[in-house]
Amino acid sequence: MTEVTTASSSVAPTPHQVWIRIRGLLLALLVLVVAGITLATVRSGDEHGRLDPRSADRHGSRAVAELLKERGVSVRVVTTLDAATAEVGPDTTLLVTSPNLLTPRQQSELRAATDNSAGRTVLLAAGPPSVRTLVPGVTAESAGPVAPLAPECTLPAARDAGDVETGGLRYASDGLDAIGCFPSRGLPTVLLVEQGGGDTVLLGSPDLLRNDRLANQGNASLALHLLGSRPHLIWYLPSLTDPSAVAENGGDDATGDRSFADLIPRGWLWGTLQLALAVVLAAIWRARRLGPLVAERLPVAIRASESTEGRARLYRKANARDRAADSLRSATRTRIAPLIGVPPRDAHSPSVLVPAVSARLGSTDDGLRTLLFGPAPSDDAALVQLADQLDTLEREVRTS
Repeated sequence: MTEVTTASSSVAPTPHQVWIRIRGLLLALLVLVVAGITLATVRSGDEHGRLDPRSADRHGSRAVAELLKERGVSVRVVTTLDAATAEVGPDTTLLVTSPNLLTPRQQSELRAATDNSAGRTVLLAAGPPSVRTLVPGVTAESAGPVAPLAPECTLPAARDAGDVETGGLRYASDGLDAIGCFPSRGLPTVLLVEQGGGDTVLLGSPDLLRNDRLANQGNASLALHLLGSRPHLIWYLPSLTDPSAVAENGGDDATGDRSFADLIPRGWLWGTLQLALAVVLAAIWRARRLGPLVAERLPVAIRASESTEGRARLYRKANARDRAADSLRSATRTRIAPLIGVPPRDAHSPSVLVPAVSARLGSTDDGLRTLLFGPAPSDDAALVQLADQLDTLEREVRTS
């Protein structure tokens, strides 16, 4: 009957072990919570976005909006095209912060609404595609980095402002009633085009409206002149969620059929990829096979003979005669090497061990080499025979 001795200690993890296992997860969770609270705090309150007149951060435009209000100009923020074009008229200035975000259909609708409004339209950093639709006859090209430029024109607003930080894009007009100011390499970076009783102002760079740049050079003066010429200012922040920003394939409108994928914001794709990457990194971090080996206490004490028999059964079940033979030969070589004066480091070297055994027993090298370093047995009977021969060899070495 097999004798089994119960271990003196329990296999249940101790509180210290539980703490060691979960402390990394708790730390990561704490970092996420703190980061979320910090991000929510930073983005709450006065921050709304780039060139937003409600934003007090460095990229916002609250400063110029407050100055306009002090001078009696009402400022209304809109994010849809319908709201932006609903109130255009001779007493309004329509500021479009990102005309390049508008679809060709939106650009056409905006132009139709402002052509005969007799008001002012200000376009910030309008590139070639949007300029071609919104201001026909005007072309746009790169002007280089933003830098202080002299007005060099007859426009009163520009002459009063003096040097202004502008650049980004420069414009050329073809046969239009236009005034170009603040030239860069021969072309103006600020262009005023008279049309339909009103006018359109093209600013090559929106940087002069930012909170952190408004006080530089003559930025504030030019901004107040261009945006405060009418009593009402409509501050249009184009948005991708605008119902009018729909695909124009097949003439679909805002009420047309859209797939589920069309309703998912584009940012969610990158968010999903980042989350997947985080999961992969967490899996690699927690993978046990990549960490150090951990010695665990067994619940019972097992005899060496039982462990040997269990391993033998596993070898037999897997038909792993090659591994079993290697294990038997390796153990025999390890035991007989010190008996014949062979160092442990050379116990598994045929060129060292076989001549030493042959000299000790007076037998041929070929038979010993095959026995100690030969091929794997072809069947179970050959494996048993190999075990017997190795046992006999070890006995002879010990008694010689």
